[in-house]
Amino acid sequence: MIKKSTILTIMGLIITIALQASTIGTWKNYMAYYDVQDVQQAGKQLYVLASNDLYVYNENDQSIQTYDKTNGLSDTEIQTISYNKSAKRLIILYTNYNIDLLDTNGDITNIAAYHKATLTTGKTVNHIDNYGKYAYLSTAFGVMKINVANAEISETYNLGFNVNWTQVSGNYIYAYSSQQGQYRALNTSNLQDKSNWIRVGEYVAPTEENKDSLISFANTLTPSGPKYNYFGFMKFYNGKLYTCGGGYNIIQDLMRPGCIQVMDNATWSIYEDDIEAKTGASYIDIVSLDINPTSNNKVMASGRTGLYEFTNCKLSNYYSYDNSLLNSVFQTNKDYTLVQGLAYDKTGNLWLANSMTDKQNLIELTVLGEWISFKKNELNALPNLAHFYIDSRNLLWIANDNWQKPSIYAYQPSSDGINSYTSFINEDGTQLELTNIRSITEDKDNNMWFGTNIGPLVLTAKEITSSNPVFEQIKVPRNDGTNLADYLLAGIDITCIAIDGGGRKWIGTNGNGVYLISEDNYTQEAHFTTNNSYLLSDYIESIAINSTNGEVFIGTTKGLCSYNSGITAPTSTMNTDNTYAYPNPVKPEYTGNITIVGLNYDADVKIVTSNGTLVAQGRSTGGTFIWNGKDLNGKRVASGIYMVEVATSEGDSGTVCKIAVIN
Repeated sequence: MIKKSTILTIMGLIITIALQASTIGTWKNYMAYYDVQDVQQAGKQLYVLASNDLYVYNENDQSIQTYDKTNGLSDTEIQTISYNKSAKRLIILYTNYNIDLLDTNGDITNIAAYHKATLTTGKTVNHIDNYGKYAYLSTAFGVMKINVANAEISETYNLGFNVNWTQVSGNYIYAYSSQQGQYRALNTSNLQDKSNWIRVGEYVAPTEENKDSLISFANTLTPSGPKYNYFGFMKFYNGKLYTCGGGYNIIQDLMRPGCIQVMDNATWSIYEDDIEAKTGASYIDIVSLDINPTSNNKVMASGRTGLYEFTNCKLSNYYSYDNSLLNSVFQTNKDYTLVQGLAYDKTGNLWLANSMTDKQNLIELTVLGEWISFKKNELNALPNLAHFYIDSRNLLWIANDNWQKPSIYAYQPSSDGINSYTSFINEDGTQLELTNIRSITEDKDNNMWFGTNIGPLVLTAKEITSSNPVFEQIKVPRNDGTNLADYLLAGIDITCIAIDGGGRKWIGTNGNGVYLISEDNYTQEAHFTTNNSYLLSDYIESIAINSTNGEVFIGTTKGLCSYNSGITAPTSTMNTDNTYAYPNPVKPEYTGNITIVGLNYDADVKIVTSNGTLVAQGRSTGGTFIWNGKDLNGKRVASGIYMVEVATSEGDSGTVCKIAVIN
């Protein structure tokens, strides 16, 4: 048997590459803590509600602990917080009326009864008032009493009217209603009998604690995170996650702040956003962005109010009807200069569309700064020219994402030709009736995928130039002996599609969470929802993937989260310089999977002992192979050095890395 000390000595001679990565299958939340809304003090701890999220500041060591679904909270979007001194617990009320109790040790207890209850009067909570170990929640129907120490709803008092706030004083409990006046009842009476509540005066507003100094102090704290929880569009590029808020199409305007937020190794950069005085336009509803491939410090962004250029996070140029080829919907109104899609080509020319105009539609801003119009009659006056995508053929794909004329266009810059797809017929000859085309992407076989309100559609490479193109709805066999099949995710409203290094499709939906579909499209590998995962919302707006480490970023209507899939992009060369395993060494307390990255696509992988005994084998997914640390009999392998041997489809083979296991 090899001694531990010997293994450690050997490992000291092995050249490894350190990888900072989370365990496969883990989730992260990236919440905003910018807008301080309330501060509750509990001794030396400050509970801070900011941007509807929560963190705790410890005055003793000046540490900050953030809280979200991944470390204990039961829900998202906090409406209000209130500290109960007697029970030493923070009451956390969410906008959906779920309730958590957080104690000073960081333990969280959920009270879900009110959230789950069905009430005809509505559940609005106007105020939380503490008295002893109890909290009185003033609601649309009356008062709800919570025993904070026991984490239970004690009683509800249905008074038949809206209560703004509650007070316990002396032998009485008072309910104040701006509509009905001031009511009170003896604490010793049956408070559930509303006849015991007597009107005793007019409404009086509560005297709120002055927290200006606490809020001012909280504003000096800087928990890591974005400024806003809006992620309508995302792109992972050159090791960074670039995001903008979204918020606009022709039938919906969410008026989201126009903020570009970029994450680089968990550090956030917030682009200049106080720019309305410089541009003369409202800086809202930014729906698309791209990074200049010839100068990565330059970013172009666009949306309802024109085109913005940023250099090193600062606004460097703004383009509208008065200084470019762009046109406003309302002539001289910069707030409706619609540029809902843009993309850089590989040489640094920017392509963009100007929606709802018959003067200009498809425009190029060249790398030399020249504006060129490629006006296409097919695109005239279309309301929502969006979701730009330049594929491997250098075709520029554009969707008109609108119910009036849902359509797709493929423009070829080299020939100035354009293909229009305005009728959608599937492989069974069925005319598909769709209203929205919300995403465009390309798979590894160069097929084009479109996310629509009736499910995903695929246009194979050979159908792109067909005079009568057929859109494929992937048929998934039932495998029940009937030879029948079902269309993949038929009827599911698709909002975004991203494809990982293993060719798997991550499909975001409008209310059904995220589906993970296998490379061959026939297997649903996972379906993430708020009920079975740490997903923040089932309404997904964007997905972007870090192909280096397999982290899948998911932009939801309630903020940004990520899932560590572990699946990386394949590499062209497998050797000891770029192929490695983590964790390595595998220590006795570690029981999770061991991940090998830096592999070819579909590489044949074998793991053997130092004397050549086979303990595991399989094929890589993308550039990744995952080993559970067990042998062919399902037992944890013995301590020792294990070789990772690979073979490519071309017949090349060899040992690419070594793994030390310590038991």
